[in-house]
Amino acid sequence: MNFGAVLKGFDTVMVLLDTAKRLRGGAPPPTAPRAETGLQTTAPPSGLATQLEASLTNVVVAALKEAFDRDHARLELERAQLEEQRRRAEEAMRAELRRHAADREIGRLRLLAGTALVGWIASVAMFVVRLASSSPASRVIIAVAWLLLLGALGAAFTAQGRVSADTAEGRSSIDAGPAGAAALWLLVAGLALSAISLLF
Repeated sequence: MNFGAVLKGFDTVMVLLDTAKRLRGGAPPPTAPRAETGLQTTAPPSGLATQLEASLTNVVVAALKEAFDRDHARLELERAQLEEQRRRAEEAMRAELRRHAADREIGRLRLLAGTALVGWIASVAMFVVRLASSSPASRVIIAVAWLLLLGALGAAFTAQGRVSADTAEGRSSIDAGPAGAAALWLLVAGLALSAISLLF
């Protein structure tokens, strides 16, 4: 609140009240002595002084009310600006947390995809090396393992696409969906069958 304006308004009211009292016949204001002119000054009627005092008081009160209203409006505007800044900061924090969660999930899915690809390549290499000595059961098991590893690779890529879409749409939760869970289980099953095929 602008207290300087309030104090000035108060001083103005006091000066006006003092002037009104003088006009009604109070003590004359201290002035330098003047030469006698032979003319007598008459005090204005008390009714006029009262009206003048009332009108001046109303003007001062209106000015003070306007100053208070202006300060109140300024404070409300500052409060609204602070609230908007706080809301934007919270939204930016939530967006940053979502981005970090999406980065972690995409990193996990890329690791699964890379492991599935390396496992598939390794199983193909082992099959080529043991082609002459492998049994029919071993060939069936390794073929199923290839399918599972390739399925894990595809599921990981599908889950990555879903996470990227969730991030782009600004959803509150980041979820890889069923494909993310399936990628892990397909990878584990494919690697297990690849290892089992070495026993036959």
